[in-house]
Amino acid sequence: MGAGGVALLGAGLAGDAFALEPAFLLDVTAYHVAIAGWPRGLNLKIAAIADIHACRPWMNVARIRHIADVTNALNPDVIVLLGDFNAGHDFVSGPVMPHEWAEALSGLRAPLGSWGVLGNHDWWHGALVSMPGDNGAGVRAGLKAANIHCMENDAVRLEKSGQPFWLLGLGDQMAHFVQRGWTRGIDDLPGTLRKVRDGAPAILLAHEPHIFRHVPERIALTLCGHTHGGQVNLPFLHRRWYKDGLTGYDSIYGHTQIGNKHMVISGGLGTSALPVRFLRPPEIIEVNVTAA
Repeated sequence: MGAGGVALLGAGLAGDAFALEPAFLLDVTAYHVAIAGWPRGLNLKIAAIADIHACRPWMNVARIRHIADVTNALNPDVIVLLGDFNAGHDFVSGPVMPHEWAEALSGLRAPLGSWGVLGNHDWWHGALVSMPGDNGAGVRAGLKAANIHCMENDAVRLEKSGQPFWLLGLGDQMAHFVQRGWTRGIDDLPGTLRKVRDGAPAILLAHEPHIFRHVPERIALTLCGHTHGGQVNLPFLHRRWYKDGLTGYDSIYGHTQIGNKHMVISGGLGTSALPVRFLRPPEIIEVNVTAA
């Protein structure tokens, strides 16, 4: 390939990474998680939205509304939102304020409702990285306006076809940015577990996957976001994630099983640090949970 071909290839890859994938593509990734001890007949379809990072032009109101429409078309039993509604970088043309994305998400519909947790960016700053933070108050107000139940170290007992299960939502594990490389969370996993009052199976929502090493097998499935699946899906970058432990855990994407506990990490929808995605397009995940 000549110099001109290399230049065209480079321009094409850059266009895909900086324009096509982050702003236009949308995948639905389906997982089938068969869990030992899960009740027979309790077949649960969960649609998960993670890391919206609302901002103009990349994740504007029309795009968020389209994401909600695609989510509804999956006909899930329950919808979960896994945090980071605020923008994740400074390369924006303007904010999408919580009342704006709330209106776009207010059309989400599922028989068992919509439930969400906050992410680190929802705590660290306002709608844009340059805006002062409010300890998540604006995002909580947006979730309430969209009829999405905000869960912070909470547990709720739900039923499908007369069979119960628990949905747990963890407070963010990186809520307070203390200094570079040092954060302090508000997560309380033991306190959340104490709110589970019977033996029905449990599902945990947690923005960051760090908590999974501490999750007991009492929790059958953990759903997370935060990592964006690496955002740029190149093998040498993934090796760095694993080697340096940048996620605090040795998995950054997809389905992981340890013993009888399962975790699914979404690749998310928006971007942080830079408005770039490569070979990791924005995605909604559909998790079908059945008995093993």
